[in-house]
Amino acid sequence: MADHDLPRRGFVLGAAALGAGGAGYPPPSPIDTGRVEGGRVQFPDWRAPADPPAGGAPQPLPPGERVGFAIIGLGRIALEEVLPAFAEAKEARPVALVSGSPEKARVVAAQYGIPESAIHGYGALERLRETPAVQAVYIALPNAMHREFTERAAAIGRHVLCEKPMANSLADCQAMTGACERAGVRLMIAYRAQYQPHHRATIALVRSGELGRLRFIEAANTQANGPGPQWRYSREMAGGGALPDIGLYCLNAARYLTGEEPVQAFASIFSPAGDARFAEVEESIAFQLRFPSGVIAQCLSSYGTYENRSLRLHFERGSIEVPHAFAYRGQRLVLQRRAGEVGAEEERIIRPKNQFAQEIDHFAACIREGRRPHTPGEEGVQDQALMEALYRSAQEGGPVRLEPPPGPTRGPDPA
Repeated sequence: MADHDLPRRGFVLGAAALGAGGAGYPPPSPIDTGRVEGGRVQFPDWRAPADPPAGGAPQPLPPGERVGFAIIGLGRIALEEVLPAFAEAKEARPVALVSGSPEKARVVAAQYGIPESAIHGYGALERLRETPAVQAVYIALPNAMHREFTERAAAIGRHVLCEKPMANSLADCQAMTGACERAGVRLMIAYRAQYQPHHRATIALVRSGELGRLRFIEAANTQANGPGPQWRYSREMAGGGALPDIGLYCLNAARYLTGEEPVQAFASIFSPAGDARFAEVEESIAFQLRFPSGVIAQCLSSYGTYENRSLRLHFERGSIEVPHAFAYRGQRLVLQRRAGEVGAEEERIIRPKNQFAQEIDHFAACIREGRRPHTPGEEGVQDQALMEALYRSAQEGGPVRLEPPPGPTRGPDPA
């Protein structure tokens, strides 16, 4: 045996000894070593029943089995949230970039281990057809560009995960769903909050009836926007102001929390005189939705106030508050109700998860398993129809009666 083999031989023998408990050590118990079952490492719960169970070991797919995504558009949301989320995704990976900025794309590709050969300009999107590793695209472009790039991706057989709002008009939204249906590809709208653990827990509480019947919803999503020019201040590019950008979260939450579609909408919009930023789009909007069960949702959204992303639900026997509900992180879930002779406040401690990773993995699983996403194109179509009704109400100065969608707008609940 060569001298250089001695360290390796010692390591192997040492590892074998440790596996059996090691010299002078008792063998490890099954509760500590776990077991392999169905290709996964499983551990028995080491906690007593009085404590919540441990989360368990992550079970990521091998990289080669994950769904490959091309990220289209390298703006703030793509670079600050979407691409970093892939580090926490277990069923998806970024494998290509589509950008109008070659210099920026080369920097980002190097950061995420994407070869330069997988960088394409907007005009060369169709080259993704030649890359089998790309099974889906994540569209992170300004709203006005969503339809074109959805249709182009569908035409080359790639599944589409598109940022919200879905598009700038109902006609565009319907064209997107039609294009994906004809091409036989999946279309999902990136309603990240519907995959966020605190929102999932809130939905479950509403459905359980634990606090009685839901009566009112209060939702606010506001922020103080900076100077122009920004594409968000362009009606052509954004389709509107605070409503489609951040007010949409309040609108969508009222729908998925109640599990109903509103029957009446009323809205009022405001933009400060002389502010060039809001010459084309609204700065602020307040709107009310009434649902068949009698629930009333009071919502407000603004580009001109200090950041507030709150959600509050009022029931017959208590209330739920979700601070930072529509933020990227920092959510909490607080219940208030009677406890004996006094009022009590209880916080449900929920393990945080990256909501972008959750939605990406959900879509990847739907692609692999051939099932409908929880937030398919129909969800975006319905929200666009409701936003157009809200603008009509604000213009006419009165409530607008709403018609139900032609069919279900959501697929099965996410795991």
